[in-house]
Amino acid sequence: MKFTHFDEKGNARMVDVTHKERTERIAVASGKIKVSGEVFEAVRKGSAAKGDVLTVATTAGIAGAKRTWELIPMCHILPLTGCAVKWELDENNFEIKCRCTVRCTDKTGVEMEALTGVSVALLTVYDMCKSMDRTMEIEDIHLIEKDGGKSGHFIREE
Repeated sequence: MKFTHFDEKGNARMVDVTHKERTERIAVASGKIKVSGEVFEAVRKGSAAKGDVLTVATTAGIAGAKRTWELIPMCHILPLTGCAVKWELDENNFEIKCRCTVRCTDKTGVEMEALTGVSVALLTVYDMCKSMDRTMEIEDIHLIEKDGGKSGHFIREE
């Protein structure tokens, strides 16, 4: 297997996508944070001391996706055309699940942007609720689906 982020001498490099075709790209990633019952209720009711946790975390996730290129050195700057962060509250397990969908039309995919969006959104939940529970656990961040480009359509099998 050839590693694309290294040149023939083993030096790190950004992949040159100059000659690739622009195509519609989409990526969907998800993850979750396990919280205490107290945190779960505060998030559900919007009564956390720092405010509406999921609204702030949604905004943070979108901002994180847009700035992925600043955080991950070999990522290209991509003009995102869409980014959505959605939440699901699992009251049986006190888990807050996050899903981030990112779109663009460009020469490289948006998997890292979707994964970054989920990560930043979940970190924001932690930040806004840490005064109530420092034992929260962020886990299971992964790519669910990607489409566009030469490698085609990928859907993760559960």
